[in-house]
Amino acid sequence: MNTRNKNITQQIACLFFTVVLAATLSTSALANGYGNALKGVNSYDAVFEVSQGNPKIANLVFWAVKNAYEADEVKDLSGTPNVVIVFHGPVVKMLSSDRSPFNSAEWAEVEKFQTTLRQMKKDGVKMEVCLYAVKVFGVDKATIMPEIDGVDNGFVSVIGYQMQDYAVVRIP
Repeated sequence: MNTRNKNITQQIACLFFTVVLAATLSTSALANGYGNALKGVNSYDAVFEVSQGNPKIANLVFWAVKNAYEADEVKDLSGTPNVVIVFHGPVVKMLSSDRSPFNSAEWAEVEKFQTTLRQMKKDGVKMEVCLYAVKVFGVDKATIMPEIDGVDNGFVSVIGYQMQDYAVVRIP
């Protein structure tokens, strides 16, 4: 390789390293910073509207839901976060002690999901399940986790919280 090609290769490598370093630094700086999003925010009221019925995906998503109220920047706000989860759609099967809709691997994920929900309840998160969805999806109301309150229509709950200025986050 001649000197000119070697210099070009070194310049490209240096440029690549600079771009990767800049991307890494900016990503880590933005990963924790909610300065723009929480600027002027005094209260943190959120309702998560959940219909997602895949146990593995639910566990991934609920890590983020839990983090949404556990983040230090949220805890540093003047008021205590008010978080509500309203379940409707296929997810209602995952709120039941009935194993029949799931294979053994899926049931292990459902158990993890239910453990997360129990912890969230201890954290003060309010949870409601749409009893209409429970009926439509053939879930026995008596098998629903006791940590979750039943409401006749989950949409009424979501609209009610929205009218109380809760931010609505949909998890379809």
